[in-house]
Amino acid sequence: MEVKTKVWIEDDKGHVVFGGGRMKILQAVQDLGSLNKAAKALKMSYRAAWGKIKTTEERLGLKLINSQIGGGSRGGSQLTAEGLALLDKYNTLQSELRDISNKYFDDLFNH
Repeated sequence: MEVKTKVWIEDDKGHVVFGGGRMKILQAVQDLGSLNKAAKALKMSYRAAWGKIKTTEERLGLKLINSQIGGGSRGGSQLTAEGLALLDKYNTLQSELRDISNKYFDDLFNH
């Protein structure tokens, strides 16, 4: 047996600011160089992916993605420094909490 955890960040009104889904969008943009390609890879509409990122940007007051409009090699998206930092911090938080949860679970159920 193992314990599973989910981590997300909410604002003071209980609205999601960032979590696993948004992390996957940012990671896919980083890997694929395009929000459109990221949305397709994640089997979601461009509008849904764009909306989630825009909402997160508004709630954080940060720009997470820079996009260049254009076809072919002229267009694309890349993470801003703030987007990269958010992705890194979230991954660190998620990893640390997973380690703590696994240790606690092991101490409670396997001893």
